[in-house]
Amino acid sequence: MSLPIVAVIGRPNVGKSTLVNRLTGSQEAIVHDEPGVTRDRTYRRSYWQDREFQVVDTGGLVFDDDTEFIPLIREQAMAALAESSAAIFVVDGQEGLTPGDEAIAAWLRLQPVPVLLAVNKCESPEQGMAQAAQFWKLGLGEPYPVSGIHGNGTGELLDKIIEYLPPVGEIPEVEEIKVAIVGRPNVGKSSLLNAFVGEKRAIVSPISGTTRDAIDTVVERNGQTYRLIDTAGIRKKKNVEYGPEFFGINRAFKAIRRADVVLLVIDALDGVTEQDQKLAGRITEEGRACVIVVNKWDAIEKDSYTIYEYQEHIKARLHFVEWAETIFVSALSGQRVEKILDLVNTAAQQHKRRISTAVINEVIEEAQRQHSPPTNRQGRQGKIYYGTQVASQPPTIVLFVNEPQRFNDNYRRYIERQFREQLGFGGTPLRLIWRGKKAREVEQSRVNRATRV
Repeated sequence: MSLPIVAVIGRPNVGKSTLVNRLTGSQEAIVHDEPGVTRDRTYRRSYWQDREFQVVDTGGLVFDDDTEFIPLIREQAMAALAESSAAIFVVDGQEGLTPGDEAIAAWLRLQPVPVLLAVNKCESPEQGMAQAAQFWKLGLGEPYPVSGIHGNGTGELLDKIIEYLPPVGEIPEVEEIKVAIVGRPNVGKSSLLNAFVGEKRAIVSPISGTTRDAIDTVVERNGQTYRLIDTAGIRKKKNVEYGPEFFGINRAFKAIRRADVVLLVIDALDGVTEQDQKLAGRITEEGRACVIVVNKWDAIEKDSYTIYEYQEHIKARLHFVEWAETIFVSALSGQRVEKILDLVNTAAQQHKRRISTAVINEVIEEAQRQHSPPTNRQGRQGKIYYGTQVASQPPTIVLFVNEPQRFNDNYRRYIERQFREQLGFGGTPLRLIWRGKKAREVEQSRVNRATRV
């Protein structure tokens, strides 16, 4: 069952994102003292009393300017209102009534959606009513003095909002796969999101840096629900100035952390860059499953060898995520876009997979028979006693050995390769923890005590 939606509408810089953070009890929307920080529409889940709904934050609405992103932001705000059960029109109580507010109010009065008027920045309870009173002129009913920063008046606003929401029964828990879409600026992340959704959910522009926030979008395919998270383009750290872009990139890194699967989008025309390598490293460090999406494949001149040569290029440049599947797509034409979700399903399944201790030890025994652990100059050989999986997402296996330092990097990579060849784990990092004899004895002692109890 879909949650009802409440759209937050208003001029630039009236504090919409601050109010959204207050209403949803989060700090996910970027707040910065600069007009135009929010551009796309972003969704946050909110609860009030016994009701659950989504609050959609929108960009600053302006009707008398058609420069740069303004028409696109206006289009997003209108789309948000069209799917909403109610709207909150936010105005600035400290600045007072403006022609921009009057233009938006005139437009809202023509819409079929019920509108509540929130007069923001009314931090003083004494002055708040006086600040709000001037907005009766807009003809939208009672103005509610609120403070997005301090929370004043938001309870009364929410009490009124839920009167307009449709009845919400028991909403079943839906197991969704969280998918973060990351990459450098202008590689086609938002175009990819729109291709999944089938509408202009994210603003698409050839100007890099269009997306500034992490945008959550829920889609369903073949009975499976996916939460797609579009993120800001991540540039080199030295090129990033403090401000909206800085916060947007932080949101992108948080999106990687909370995702089950990350789509690393690469521009086919540029190939794998140093920044792509750093992003792949970040994905591995966070232990996320990954699918490498090579976008703009339709723009490449191809012969029968092109795809194989490109795969070798990716393998050489991104060798530390060689476990990730690669797919070549065109977000513009939709070519092979739907097949990405098949790879996401596989990666998510492998990411949360668990293997029994008995099977793990069969692989270890066979691996040691085929290739014995290394021996040092004193003739002492490494020995793997047994292994067990201790965690998933990512799969984590502890190997109990006589001395971890006897196992060089080559042998450790060999063991990981054996696990992957015998057990799969495609699309996900695999963490192996090598513990020495002392740790093994401590573990065995703990098991013995638990058994006696």
